[in-house]
Amino acid sequence: MRTLQMTLWLGFLTCTVHAAQWPAWRGPTGDGVCTEKGLPLKWGAKENVKWRVALPERGNSTPVVWGKRVFVTQPVNAERMLLCLDRENGRELWRAGVKGAEREPSHGTNPFCSGSAATDGERVIVCFASAGLFCFDMEGVEIWRRDLGLQHHIWGSGPSPVIYGDLCLLNFGPNDKTSLIAFDKKTGKTIWKNDEATGYQHPQGGEKGNQGKTYIGSWTTPVLFKDNDKEALLMSWPGRLCSLDPKTGKENWTSKGLNPLVYTSPLHGDGIAVGMGGFGGMGLAVRTGGKGDVTETHRVWHQRNSPQRIGSGVVHEGHIYIHNDPGTAMCLNLKTGVTVWNERLPAKAGSGTNWSSVMLADGHCYSITQGGECFVFKANTNFELVATNSLGEPSNSSIAASDGELFIRTHRALWCIAQKK
Repeated sequence: MRTLQMTLWLGFLTCTVHAAQWPAWRGPTGDGVCTEKGLPLKWGAKENVKWRVALPERGNSTPVVWGKRVFVTQPVNAERMLLCLDRENGRELWRAGVKGAEREPSHGTNPFCSGSAATDGERVIVCFASAGLFCFDMEGVEIWRRDLGLQHHIWGSGPSPVIYGDLCLLNFGPNDKTSLIAFDKKTGKTIWKNDEATGYQHPQGGEKGNQGKTYIGSWTTPVLFKDNDKEALLMSWPGRLCSLDPKTGKENWTSKGLNPLVYTSPLHGDGIAVGMGGFGGMGLAVRTGGKGDVTETHRVWHQRNSPQRIGSGVVHEGHIYIHNDPGTAMCLNLKTGVTVWNERLPAKAGSGTNWSSVMLADGHCYSITQGGECFVFKANTNFELVATNSLGEPSNSSIAASDGELFIRTHRALWCIAQKK
C-alpha cells in the first residue's frame, strides 16, 4: 500500500524525482519516507564520516539535496542566508539571501531561518519569515522575492515551502493572521490565498507565555496526498485537521480535535489522515474522502492527552512511529490510535529532548536528539533499538538521506555520513 501511495504522489510532480534526491524538508514525498536501502546504521564523530563542515551559527533547519549540491538555510548575524555546498566535500559553492531584515520575535531555541529550502532542480525556494519568500536559480542568482509582511509569534517561524507542479505552497505563520498561500513558482505571483482567522492570543486554550497571554499557532508544513483518489493538501491548524484542493485552496473537509498549538505535519496512509498536536497533546485520525465538517462522520479516533510533539512521525505498514519531545519513541496503531509500545530512548550525551522528525528507510526509523544522539530503531510492532550514534553536538534538525548518504545538521556543523567501503 505504501508503494502505491508513493507512486501516486510522485505523479503529482512535473519533474521526475529520483530516490537520490532529497528536495524538501521531509524528502521527495513530504512524509519522511525514503525508498533507499543500505543506508548507514552506525556512525560516530570519527566513524563513517565522509565530511564535516562548520556552520557560521546554530540553526534548526534540515538540509535538502539535489544532485551534487546540498542546500541549507542559515542565519549569519543580521543576514538570512541560503548556503549551497558541494556534496562531495562540503565546500561552500555560494550563499545568497537578504541583509538587514527586521528581527521579529522568536524563542532562544529557535534561531532565524528554521524553515528548510525546497528545490525542483531548476530553482530553490526559501522562506525567511519577515524577510520574505525568495526564489534562486541553482547558481544562487535571485529570480524573484515576495514581501509577505511581519511574521510575529513569541516562538518564531518554522514551516517550509512545498513545490507542487508549477506552484509553491507555504504556510505563512504562525501570526496574528496565518495564511496558506500558493505562489507561481516561476514568478512568485499569488495564485490563491486562505487566511486562517486565528491570532496567536486565544482565550480558550494554549500555552501560557509572557504577561499571562495565551498562545496558539501552527508550524505545520502542508503535505500532499491522495484524498479519495484526488490530489489534495493536508494541513493541521489550531483546533482542526483539513484537506484542501492544492490547485484552488478550496477545502474538501475539516475535522475538529486538535489543540491550540500544532508543531507537527500531518501523516497519512491506508485512507487515513492523522493530525498530532503539541503542548496539550491532542491527536486525531480521519477517514479520508469526506466533505465539509466530518468530525462526527469520519473521525476514527481522538486522543485528548498525548506527549508534547515537536517532530513529525512516519506511517509504515499500518502503524505510526514517532519520537516525542520528552525523549520517548512510540508505535501506535494507525486505525485505532492504540499505543503498541512506548519506550524511552537511552540518551547518554546531553539532553534527550527531541525536536527531530523521524526519517524512515528500509524498515528503520532515524532521529536525532537535542543532545546530538542519533537513534536508529526498527519500524516494527516489537521495539528494537538498532543503534545509538553520538555526534557530540546539539541538534534540533532532522536527518536527510540521498544516494546512500545521510546529511545531519547540528548547531555547529553539517555532517555527511557514508558507510566506508
